[in-house]
Amino acid sequence: MPGDPSDITVPQNHSGNDTAKAPEVSFTNRALGFVAGILTALLEAGYFVVVGAVLGPAMLWPRTRAAAIRRFLVGVRWLTELELRRRSRFFDDLFPVERDDQKALPYLTSHLAAGLLSAIVVGLLGFGLVLVVLVTRGMIRGSLGIWDLLAQVLLGGVLLFLDIQGIITLAGLDGRLARRYFGPSEREMLKRRIAELSASRAGIVRAVDSERQRIERDLHDGVQQRLVALAMLLGRARRHRDPVEAGRLMEQAHRESEEVLVELREVAWRAYPSALDNLGLPEALAGVAERSSIPVRVRIDLDTPLPRPVETATYFVVSEAVTNAVKHSGAAAIGVAIERRSGCVHVRITDDGAGGADPAGSGLSGLGLRVAALDGRMSVGSPPGGPTEITVEIPCE
Repeated sequence: MPGDPSDITVPQNHSGNDTAKAPEVSFTNRALGFVAGILTALLEAGYFVVVGAVLGPAMLWPRTRAAAIRRFLVGVRWLTELELRRRSRFFDDLFPVERDDQKALPYLTSHLAAGLLSAIVVGLLGFGLVLVVLVTRGMIRGSLGIWDLLAQVLLGGVLLFLDIQGIITLAGLDGRLARRYFGPSEREMLKRRIAELSASRAGIVRAVDSERQRIERDLHDGVQQRLVALAMLLGRARRHRDPVEAGRLMEQAHRESEEVLVELREVAWRAYPSALDNLGLPEALAGVAERSSIPVRVRIDLDTPLPRPVETATYFVVSEAVTNAVKHSGAAAIGVAIERRSGCVHVRITDDGAGGADPAGSGLSGLGLRVAALDGRMSVGSPPGGPTEITVEIPCE
């Protein structure tokens, strides 16, 4: 049947770990990016040595100095772009499109020093592995005493710890250098955050006012009109002298009262569903599916309950999207998928309707503001002819 709540499946958490989440950047990418940084540092060292030796005399001569420096800086800018692409590829770093070329040479020299130091640290790690092989061979042959073995293991463990800490520190330094020279400053990031919060606050105020107006309109145009009709039916039944006709009017008034209750319940659900507090998100969405005139299939994959603000925003996103699809899309089926991964809840609502949904419309824009208030993102894809897909991502630590 349309909106059958049995379509809702909530897989249980079988891992036993409620706080596990996938890292933003995998260890493999970090390791490959670190090794690539060493290789680019060696490339930069070769560039400075070879090109410096070739262009060095020209840089010292006043008449050729400007042209030689320009040629030298061309390679510096190319190597800097290579470094930033490495950071973006392996570490998902983002940098402004327009960059200050005057920062290229200081950044490259800083990275060159850090990269060569990283090469030394990695080389020491390789040398330590060779010593492990030699100690193992000595132990197998019996030429290494127990006390010598213990001393070697203790010394090797300490050196291994220091070496790994050096690699971690240098890897962090690599990222800090790129952000220091080409990333936004802390002051700029603070300004952007303040601007985002100001826009989000203003948007929330507009969304709340719009929601209040919608509720008032629903009560005035729907519930109030039905109550007026109910009062008129009861008045006519009371004044009517024919018992049969009076009974018919009372029966009609009874049906009208039931419809008033249904519509009042709908308004209350749109304002805030009590099932969300009492039974949780799956049951609240089951109510959305039941009330939909189009079949709605909901799939929920959550290992732990969502935080209350995130749960509420998720409910209203799904409810509003389903309501819009029923009213405007002409769809035959609606799909809802909710899952949690990488510290975020991902919501995807699709329908096979005619498409053409306007993200700037009052309904969808209000949902976007609600999502943005939680530092989330919402995107709407609805080409003419369909299908329509709404995706939402909300952080939920």
